[in-house]
Amino acid sequence: MQTNRLEGMESRFQSLEIELSDPAVIADQTKWRALSKEHADMAETVMTYRRYNDTVKAAEEDRSILGDHTQEELHELAKEDLKERESEAEELERKLHILLLPKDPNDEKNVILEIRAGTGGEEAALFAGDLLRMYLKFAERKGWTAEITDSSPTELGGFKEVTCMIQGKNAYSLLKFESGVHRVQRVPDTESAGRIHTSAVTVAILPEADEVDVEINRDDLRIDVYRSSGAGGQHINKTSSAIRITHLPTGMVVTCQNERSQRQNRDKALQILRSRLYAEALYESQARTAADRRGQVGSGDRSERIRTYNFPQGRVTDHRTKQTIYKLDQFMNGDMDEILNGLIEADMAARLKEEEEHERN
Repeated sequence: MQTNRLEGMESRFQSLEIELSDPAVIADQTKWRALSKEHADMAETVMTYRRYNDTVKAAEEDRSILGDHTQEELHELAKEDLKERESEAEELERKLHILLLPKDPNDEKNVILEIRAGTGGEEAALFAGDLLRMYLKFAERKGWTAEITDSSPTELGGFKEVTCMIQGKNAYSLLKFESGVHRVQRVPDTESAGRIHTSAVTVAILPEADEVDVEINRDDLRIDVYRSSGAGGQHINKTSSAIRITHLPTGMVVTCQNERSQRQNRDKALQILRSRLYAEALYESQARTAADRRGQVGSGDRSERIRTYNFPQGRVTDHRTKQTIYKLDQFMNGDMDEILNGLIEADMAARLKEEEEHERN
């Protein structure tokens, strides 16, 4: 265990508590917020380390009693207590290992959600709409805000593609494993013979990038304006407020038409473009190190089939963790925590194993 690091965190935590009660720091709200965040970020680790130390100390006292022949009447009680203390200390040590794992710097970021219909024609587009509603309901359960920034709806109520911005605490940390191909097996509404069809939809989860994350040269952009289509009222349809931005070096194209003004659409489109460029750089970086991460959850490849939704069986299966639940209706209504928590736990276990192997070598 990284005792020196934990002792350093304990010392820093105590210093922060003193600083946060200093009237001069309280008066400087910018500094106070920064120190408060640092304090909150290390609180769980420090509290767990304190519990670990208390448990180890209690176990040592039990061993001392067991080694003292003048206290034989307490030996049986001390033996039972020691067993519990050793088990608790082992659990706390494992938790500390997990808490000390390097944090994903993007975990606290907001999310750009992109959903695209794949194989399956109109049925894939309808399922794209179902997935959008699922994520919107999940966001609502978490108290997040969600806003559709661009969409290509179909006549039957589906989407060829749709882009949504989701803002909320730890949005990326909870949704980052959703990128990939989602496969649906069901009898489409358009199927008269009652046959089960298999269709696919691709989901991309992008961490929202700030200007400090990605610098965009305006000379690298071609910006086109055009008249918005679809819902939005007369104002949207009668003015050229929709924006199409092409990033010339990569050929990446972003459109945004759901805001009322051209400036708002341009700002949103730039935000999405910045996030796509950031995600692309992130993906390339992860791909370079993927060979060393044998235990990672999935390949991270956006073309990887990650989940199957089987409607006749009421089943959701995640192919990375091999987890299956028979709660499809609840899952499609935004109750996704069981699967998402399984993915987060699997990722932590894989990273912990990797860290332990690194320490042994």
